[in-house]
Amino acid sequence: MIVVIDYGMGNVGSILNMIRKVGGQGVLSRGPEDLAAADKLVLPGVGAFDHGMQRLHALGYVAAMTERVLGRGVPILGICLGMQLFSRRSEEGADPGLGWVDAETVRFAFGDAPTPLKIPHMGWNTVRAAQPHPLFPPGGETPRFYFVHSYHVCCRDPANILATTSYGIEFTSALVKGHIVGTQFHPEKSHRYGMELMRHFVHDVGAAGPGAAGRAEGRADP
Repeated sequence: MIVVIDYGMGNVGSILNMIRKVGGQGVLSRGPEDLAAADKLVLPGVGAFDHGMQRLHALGYVAAMTERVLGRGVPILGICLGMQLFSRRSEEGADPGLGWVDAETVRFAFGDAPTPLKIPHMGWNTVRAAQPHPLFPPGGETPRFYFVHSYHVCCRDPANILATTSYGIEFTSALVKGHIVGTQFHPEKSHRYGMELMRHFVHDVGAAGPGAAGRAEGRADP
């Protein structure tokens, strides 16, 4: 069963519908106790970094997510803000993130470009896989996904960069650390490309196995 974490900051209904359309068994969480039955998790998110972390703490989700993802090796997909919350911190606020990936979330900066691009980055853009992964199988056309964001994740370890996108700069549009994956774009708003990616998450992304996450995918060191 795939549990979509409902902490009041994501387009949970559309995500749940997409999971079901590609043949997955999905439910919305009503509280942290619902995560105990999850074979996979989805952490959506729209809004400010600090507010997202505060909501997860206030509703008791952080401990439950950590036990399932780091303790049990349950795969998780973070979407937009959900992916950013996997990082250590954000320039958008002061609260620490989950810290599951050695990364920081930063605002778009285009330097001395004569005509800086608009922020937020909004609309359709291409995504290029940086390494082999079930979410982006080789072959076929270059996928295009829908973005709405002013901040992006900077991974310290290139091994965590799953895919990139160009918008003034080349930025990480998907990340990976073992069974932890995230997309800066919105699969649930990306029509057939989003449907295909969600199909791969539902059917092709496997678990790390009990205990493996705590040893290999634990919280990034300060």
